[in-house]
Amino acid sequence: MKMKNVLFVLLTLFLPVAASAQQSADEVAELRKMLQEMREEYESRISDLEERLSQAERTAQEARRDAEEAVELAEETAIEQSAGASGANTFNPAIGAVLVGGYSNVDEGWEAIPGFQPAGEIGTGDEGFSIGEAEINFKANIDSMFYGNLTVAVAEEDGEAEVEWEEAWIQTTALPQGLSVTAGRFFSSAGYLNSFHFHADDFVDRPLPYQAFLGGRYSNDGIQARWVAPTALLVELGAELNWGDHFPATSEHEDSPDAYTLFGKFGGDVGDSHSWQAGLSYISADAEERSGGEDSVDTFSGDSDLAIADFVWKWAPKGNPNQRNLKLQGEYFWRSEDGTFAGLDYDEDQSGWYVQGVWQFMHAWRVGLRHDRVDADSGPLFVGTELEDPGRSSHRESAMLDWSPSEFSRIRLQYNRDRVRRETDDQWFLQYIFSIGAHGGHQF
Repeated sequence: MKMKNVLFVLLTLFLPVAASAQQSADEVAELRKMLQEMREEYESRISDLEERLSQAERTAQEARRDAEEAVELAEETAIEQSAGASGANTFNPAIGAVLVGGYSNVDEGWEAIPGFQPAGEIGTGDEGFSIGEAEINFKANIDSMFYGNLTVAVAEEDGEAEVEWEEAWIQTTALPQGLSVTAGRFFSSAGYLNSFHFHADDFVDRPLPYQAFLGGRYSNDGIQARWVAPTALLVELGAELNWGDHFPATSEHEDSPDAYTLFGKFGGDVGDSHSWQAGLSYISADAEERSGGEDSVDTFSGDSDLAIADFVWKWAPKGNPNQRNLKLQGEYFWRSEDGTFAGLDYDEDQSGWYVQGVWQFMHAWRVGLRHDRVDADSGPLFVGTELEDPGRSSHRESAMLDWSPSEFSRIRLQYNRDRVRRETDDQWFLQYIFSIGAHGGHQF
């Protein structure tokens, strides 16, 4: 009897434990089954995605091949048609022209910046309507080794048409290790804006530092070598030798160059929507009796050294700038000149800077703001000369609105609150820019 009682007690204690253990085992089996089903479903989805990716890559490769074949066929057809029309046009260079003109309403205007030696294409221009400057451009691959570019500028001066060889250069296309060499007449890569044509600027006129230190733009008659590093981050280094007489240099085409330029550019992307570029440049030039124009009686002889720092930031949603985009840019100039001016010892530093932003708020429409200023710091010895220090900064505030119905046309309205002279000058400009024929895209 006692043994039965003991067994009964043991069974009473064991059965709940056994039931609980069986329940746990069932739950483990159920979890394992669910995990196996999830693994199979996951592997099936991965396999499906891999197949879709492979199909997309094959489609993209086929589309790329089709596009390349279409381009080759178009080029061959163009060459054949060109050769049939004229045997001298076998290589079919890209030919384009840019027409620039407009209307300006300027109360006073100016042709020189106080405290700076004038040179080049500077100033507010004439009041009223002007056809401005027209450019005619020819460019093409010369062969498998070289690329050529020729740009002729035509402008009206005192009622007569003047023709200028704006660019005339050749460039290597087959050097290894990211190297290239350019020879001839070309826009220097110093600074950011300098290598752009005027019609590609975001405002009617160049910022004051470009006008004060470079006469609007610095051109080279010489050789440029540049190297682009094979890295994800843009690293471009270059040097230029200049035999030309372009301001601030005054070379007379001697055996040795009278100016050289060193530059470095760096840039990259930040996410899918942002990109940036920064640069440092240095121009060293020898000047011999450099004058501020035909009517100038004062000349400078000596060494001219100019350093430029530039920075550009661009934003476009997912890298697509067609509807909306923003560009912020700025440059700082510092120049040191040591020599003689108007028979007096001259050893002074000058500086200038500008900052601007351009916002495309909808397709074809942009607005922009800019502030630019320069400081002469010429000292008291040069009163009565071109370098007379005005005792203040020359500066401007500018606002613009432009409309570009296509990539070949642009109409721009701009207002300047100009303080280059002591009196404030309210200036209005209405500009048109039209491209005819082939015209390639511009750099960053």
